[in-house]
Amino acid sequence: MNMPFYVSPEQVMKDRADYARKGIARGRALVALQYGGGIVIVAENTSNTLRKTSEIYDRIAFAGVGKYNEFDQLRRLGVRTADVKGYSFSRDDVEARSLANEYAQILGQIFTHEMKPLEVEILVAEVGVTPADDQLFHILYDGTLIDEASYCVLGGDAETIGSRMEGKVSPEIELGAAVRLAMSALSGPDRTLSPADSEVAVLERSAGRRCFRRIENGEIASLLA
Repeated sequence: MNMPFYVSPEQVMKDRADYARKGIARGRALVALQYGGGIVIVAENTSNTLRKTSEIYDRIAFAGVGKYNEFDQLRRLGVRTADVKGYSFSRDDVEARSLANEYAQILGQIFTHEMKPLEVEILVAEVGVTPADDQLFHILYDGTLIDEASYCVLGGDAETIGSRMEGKVSPEIELGAAVRLAMSALSGPDRTLSPADSEVAVLERSAGRRCFRRIENGEIASLLA
């Protein structure tokens, strides 16, 4: 009688986590941080059409790293969920916390029960009326939900990039300084990111109902100057 093939649950989870981390590390990283006027998201991205950042709802933005097709599916799910909730109840009822919780449940379910985990990390950011009301939710491939303060780093080499920003982020800094800090942290000391190699978007606190705005290359260049 042949013995059934057995792998311990701990080994299965470890293998899935290693697989997901390797897939995410192959992509380029992303940084989100507070500045005086709201929240800025800076990503290393050489594509002019495939975007890592986008608007979810009035004051909420989404960003993802890893496999594009997988985090774009999650983005579209978030847009539909926010639209339905805002239409059924009130626009004020749509909040980043509930969206982040839903994303965490989806990613956790897939990581635990599916053969292949999603090779993604995602960010759900909401700009508040005051800096104290800003929210940055970092969701990992296994459904782990982290409520970040001041700044957040997604993707490969996150610890090194985060160490370059530690102690330098402040809700009072201006947009140009925030973009320069993020670009410097992403590139490191051995290279320089150009506007063509980056993607920048902001959630502007004073923009009215819809706070998300994408910054084009010309404005990025002026901010870096």
